[in-house]
Amino acid sequence: MTATGNGHANGWASSRADVAVVGGGPIGMSIAWRCAQRGLRTVLYDPAPGSGASSVAAGMLAPVAESHFGEAELTRLLVDSAARWPAFAAELTAVTGQDIGYRTDGTLVVTLTGDDRREAERLWAYQRSLDLPITLLRATALREREPALAPRVRGGALMPDDHQVDPRRLVAALDTALDRAGVTVVPQPVTDVSTLDAAVVVVAAGCGSAALTGLPVRPVKGQILRLRAPAGAVGFRHVIRGYADGRHVYLVPRADGEVVVGATVEERVDTTVTAGAVLELLRAAADLLPEIAEYELVEAQAAARPGTPDNAPLLGWHQQPDVNSAGGSAGREVLVATGHHRHGIVLTPVTADLIADMVAGADPDPALAPFTPGRFTAANRENAREEQPWS
Repeated sequence: MTATGNGHANGWASSRADVAVVGGGPIGMSIAWRCAQRGLRTVLYDPAPGSGASSVAAGMLAPVAESHFGEAELTRLLVDSAARWPAFAAELTAVTGQDIGYRTDGTLVVTLTGDDRREAERLWAYQRSLDLPITLLRATALREREPALAPRVRGGALMPDDHQVDPRRLVAALDTALDRAGVTVVPQPVTDVSTLDAAVVVVAAGCGSAALTGLPVRPVKGQILRLRAPAGAVGFRHVIRGYADGRHVYLVPRADGEVVVGATVEERVDTTVTAGAVLELLRAAADLLPEIAEYELVEAQAAARPGTPDNAPLLGWHQQPDVNSAGGSAGREVLVATGHHRHGIVLTPVTADLIADMVAGADPDPALAPFTPGRFTAANRENAREEQPWS
């Protein structure tokens, strides 16, 4: 779907859009979709929608497992967004008629050693403190649910509300939804938001948001593997999140026979797939589910997640610097929706809803207060550069 193929493109060529969204990942596409649903004339800019970090994401919808202790505000936002996923998935499927790989089998968290179990128990306690459902299981009960688990597995827990979606199918469905909602997609990069003819500009460009806004968004490398089960029959149905001799790994089964194994978290800017990362991921995965050693390795990829100094997203209004001003004077005010780090897929529904509300003129939802871009002053950004190099 492009500006040349969409029936609205010619009419909009000479008229101002209500909103221009820069960035075609699930976050940007969902914001554009929600804006169009509100009756806003919407244009999305991205040379290749869906080709960024989401193309190598596993799509686990596990809000607690994807946050860290001490991140109470972020955890609340993740839990809120995870609760919106069933309705979001149902609506998108109904609008497009496309399967997005949304599955509700739940997640099994499994451990191999006593140290692994002690680490997992902290996660389970955190889950219970939030009144989220969790069932502790002995090794025998785990293997009753998933007979393919290794005999060494000592115990674990079922998190029934931790679901999954296929990010690649999600992007394809969002593309269809945008087309049906009348959104124009312009397949070109944006280097200066001040050139966009729109009443409101939303910057949702992942790692590229740093250059557009001056905000401290850094790339965080992640490597991930895709396996193919023999005859297309995966030998397990739950998402498996494992602690294997101190190594963390997850295995996400798809209905079509694919298994996603991931993922590394590296403070690096390259996107090279390394033999060491592949080895560590496969070793940990096979320690939990030995049969995957016989699966075909069909893909190994790396991508850059957009991180921030506190690893929380940037959501809200921001006065970006004037890129044409040598003195660094203030430029255009934009809405920012970036810096989601490892949480982009989980946070898609809540980000889209709350940012689209702001585009339409609503006051910021109080839930966004901890994530305002203004929390990073110039001094804070300088300190962050010294502590955490981004290049």
